[in-house]
Amino acid sequence: MSLPADAVAALEVFQGAAGWEQRARLLMQWGERLPPLSEDDKVDANRVHGCESQVWLVAALDNGHWQFAAASDARLIRGLVALLLARVNGLTVQQLQEVDLADWFNQLGLSRQLSPSRSNGLNAVLQRMNELAAPL
Repeated sequence: MSLPADAVAALEVFQGAAGWEQRARLLMQWGERLPPLSEDDKVDANRVHGCESQVWLVAALDNGHWQFAAASDARLIRGLVALLLARVNGLTVQQLQEVDLADWFNQLGLSRQLSPSRSNGLNAVLQRMNELAAPL
């Protein structure tokens, strides 16, 4: 499966990073680039349950391709979510269901930094994306 352009860009940047400190800085930068969600979107109905930090997720379907937007109250999580969005935005339902979260963060060189709770939280975000995108 070919990767969305944002995912390819993320891979190039993160694979070129020299060590964890540089990756951590990049992670924060990616989080800062996330477009802010409106306060109207930060409602309980859009909250992803299963995350220790607060994460809100909204989805829109555009010509059969899903576009997600998200926000988090935690800087590190915002960066991880931004990288997840880079990987999934523009995918079809079927492509979305094939996303391997562990493999994606492994390719980025970030898997060691994913504590079990962060990993569970990101899996909850991906699961919520699949629920939102599931055919009615």
